[in-house]
Amino acid sequence: MNDHTPQAPPSPDLWAAVDTLGEWLDSHRPIEGREDVLLRVLKLSEEVGEVAEAVIGATGQNPRKGVTHTWDDVQSELCDVVITALVVLRTLTPEARDVLARHLERVTRRSAERPARADVPRPSL
Repeated sequence: MNDHTPQAPPSPDLWAAVDTLGEWLDSHRPIEGREDVLLRVLKLSEEVGEVAEAVIGATGQNPRKGVTHTWDDVQSELCDVVITALVVLRTLTPEARDVLARHLERVTRRSAERPARADVPRPSL
Protein backbone atom coordinates (compact mmCIF):
# COMPACT_ATOMS: atom_id res chain seq x y z
CA MET A 1 0.00 0.00 0.00
CA ASN A 2 1.41 3.38 -1.03
CA ASP A 3 1.14 6.29 1.31
CA HIS A 4 0.64 9.41 -0.80
CA THR A 5 0.44 11.77 2.14
CA PRO A 6 2.31 14.92 1.17
CA GLN A 7 5.47 15.37 3.18
CA ALA A 8 6.50 18.74 4.53
CA PRO A 9 9.70 20.04 2.97
CA PRO A 10 12.74 19.62 5.19
CA SER A 11 13.35 22.51 7.54
CA PRO A 12 16.50 24.47 6.85
CA ASP A 13 19.22 24.05 9.44
CA LEU A 14 18.92 27.16 11.61
CA TRP A 15 22.62 27.84 12.01
CA ALA A 16 23.44 27.03 8.39
CA ALA A 17 20.80 29.57 7.36
CA VAL A 18 22.18 32.14 9.81
CA ASP A 19 25.67 31.57 8.40
CA THR A 20 24.38 31.94 4.84
CA LEU A 21 22.55 35.18 5.68
CA GLY A 22 25.59 36.54 7.54
CA GLU A 23 27.89 35.70 4.66
CA TRP A 24 25.49 37.36 2.22
CA LEU A 25 25.42 40.50 4.37
CA ASP A 26 29.21 40.43 4.68
CA SER A 27 29.56 40.39 0.90
CA HIS A 28 27.10 43.27 0.41
CA ARG A 29 28.01 45.68 3.18
CA PRO A 30 28.58 49.29 2.17
CA ILE A 31 30.33 50.09 5.47
CA GLU A 32 33.15 48.13 7.11
CA GLY A 33 34.34 47.60 10.66
CA ARG A 34 32.72 48.74 13.84
CA GLU A 35 30.10 50.82 12.06
CA ASP A 36 28.88 47.73 10.21
CA VAL A 37 28.34 45.92 13.52
CA LEU A 38 26.55 48.92 15.02
CA LEU A 39 24.28 49.18 12.00
CA ARG A 40 23.38 45.50 12.28
CA VAL A 41 22.42 46.07 15.91
CA LEU A 42 20.31 49.06 14.82
CA LYS A 43 18.63 46.80 12.26
CA LEU A 44 17.46 44.70 15.18
CA SER A 45 15.78 47.77 16.68
CA GLU A 46 14.08 48.43 13.36
CA GLU A 47 12.71 44.88 13.29
CA VAL A 48 11.37 45.21 16.86
CA GLY A 49 9.61 48.39 15.76
CA GLU A 50 7.96 46.43 12.95
CA VAL A 51 6.64 43.96 15.55
CA ALA A 52 5.13 46.87 17.46
CA GLU A 53 3.60 48.26 14.27
CA ALA A 54 2.09 44.86 13.46
CA VAL A 55 0.62 44.48 16.97
CA ILE A 56 -0.89 47.95 16.77
CA GLY A 57 -2.25 47.10 13.33
CA ALA A 58 -3.62 43.72 14.43
CA THR A 59 -5.44 45.25 17.37
CA GLY A 60 -6.67 48.31 15.48
CA GLN A 61 -5.16 50.63 18.08
CA ASN A 62 -4.69 53.44 15.57
CA PRO A 63 -8.22 54.72 14.96
CA ARG A 64 -7.12 56.57 11.84
CA LYS A 65 -5.85 53.34 10.23
CA GLY A 66 -7.99 50.67 11.87
CA VAL A 67 -6.98 47.01 11.57
CA THR A 68 -4.09 46.87 9.11
CA HIS A 69 -2.29 43.66 10.15
CA THR A 70 -3.05 40.12 11.24
CA TRP A 71 -1.57 38.02 14.03
CA ASP A 72 0.18 36.09 11.25
CA ASP A 73 1.92 39.37 10.41
CA VAL A 74 3.00 39.67 14.05
CA GLN A 75 4.41 36.14 13.95
CA SER A 76 6.30 36.92 10.76
CA GLU A 77 7.77 40.10 12.23
CA LEU A 78 8.80 38.20 15.38
CA CYS A 79 10.60 35.69 13.17
CA ASP A 80 12.43 38.59 11.51
CA VAL A 81 13.55 39.77 14.98
CA VAL A 82 14.88 36.30 15.84
CA ILE A 83 16.69 35.92 12.52
CA THR A 84 18.20 39.40 12.74
CA ALA A 85 19.31 38.82 16.33
CA LEU A 86 20.98 35.54 15.42
CA VAL A 87 22.78 37.13 12.46
CA VAL A 88 24.00 39.97 14.71
CA LEU A 89 25.18 37.44 17.31
CA ARG A 90 27.00 35.56 14.55
CA THR A 91 28.58 38.86 13.48
CA LEU A 92 29.87 39.41 17.01
CA THR A 93 31.28 35.91 17.50
CA PRO A 94 31.96 32.83 15.40
CA GLU A 95 30.83 30.86 18.48
CA ALA A 96 27.25 32.18 18.22
CA ARG A 97 25.72 28.71 18.44
CA ASP A 98 27.58 27.91 21.68
CA VAL A 99 26.98 31.37 23.15
CA LEU A 100 23.24 31.03 22.58
CA ALA A 101 23.12 27.45 23.89
CA ARG A 102 24.93 28.42 27.11
CA HIS A 103 22.77 31.50 27.62
CA LEU A 104 19.55 29.59 26.95
CA GLU A 105 20.60 26.93 29.45
CA ARG A 106 21.29 29.61 32.12
CA VAL A 107 17.98 31.36 31.50
CA THR A 108 16.08 28.07 31.53
CA ARG A 109 17.75 26.93 34.75
CA ARG A 110 17.18 30.30 36.42
CA SER A 111 13.52 30.28 35.38
CA ALA A 112 13.02 26.74 36.68
CA GLU A 113 14.51 27.73 40.03
CA ARG A 114 12.09 30.64 40.42
CA PRO A 115 8.46 29.70 39.74
CA ALA A 116 6.24 32.28 38.07
CA ARG A 117 3.99 34.29 40.35
CA ALA A 118 0.41 33.10 40.12
CA ASP A 119 -1.02 36.42 41.33
CA VAL A 120 0.07 38.38 38.25
CA PRO A 121 -2.83 38.66 35.79
CA ARG A 122 -2.04 37.69 32.20
CA PRO A 123 -3.48 39.77 29.37
CA SER A 124 -5.77 37.93 26.99
CA LEU A 125 -5.22 38.20 23.26
